[in-house]
Amino acid sequence: MHRTHLNELLLRYERAWPDEHAIAARFRGFAATHADCLLRSCVPGHITASAWILSPAGDEVLLTHHRKLGRWLQLGGHVDGEPCIELAALREAQEESGMMVFTFLPVHGHELVPLDLDVHTIPARASEPQHEHWDVRFLLQAAAGQPLVLSAESKDLRWIPARQLADFTTEPSVLRLHDKTRQLHAGQEKRHGLQ
Repeated sequence: MHRTHLNELLLRYERAWPDEHAIAARFRGFAATHADCLLRSCVPGHITASAWILSPAGDEVLLTHHRKLGRWLQLGGHVDGEPCIELAALREAQEESGMMVFTFLPVHGHELVPLDLDVHTIPARASEPQHEHWDVRFLLQAAAGQPLVLSAESKDLRWIPARQLADFTTEPSVLRLHDKTRQLHAGQEKRHGLQ
């Protein structure tokens, strides 16, 4: 199972977010000790990919009310062996939103740097034991003029004004995605003399 690209993404992440060395190192350790980490058959847990999607105007974020987990979350899912994690994030964004056209937004000047890394526990259900999702998250922006299409995995799907995000979720990792996006935006404005 090819993990080279994943390791490159993690190294880029660590350079872009130097204060998050510990989580990047933890991901690298997990990938090093689990050759099958890109497959959902990796029982302790597996790599997943998700997308923090901004509206064309950049003032709204797309959330799904996850059918199984019963919470408002960003779109994403299993990579299912895809070694280019960003392609899995794009596929999940397309499948779960019905939209096809997205742009990867740069993180600290580079398009293929994850916005965030997160490890979270998925509870046991049916024949599936409790396990961890090692989520690699990317910042995307949807192209204009694309209607949303609800997938079978969602109870609801909607654009949420960024300023109202806390009315829909208290999930720390989701709020962190928003905070990091704002941090990037503030940095861009400062570099361009807009503050």
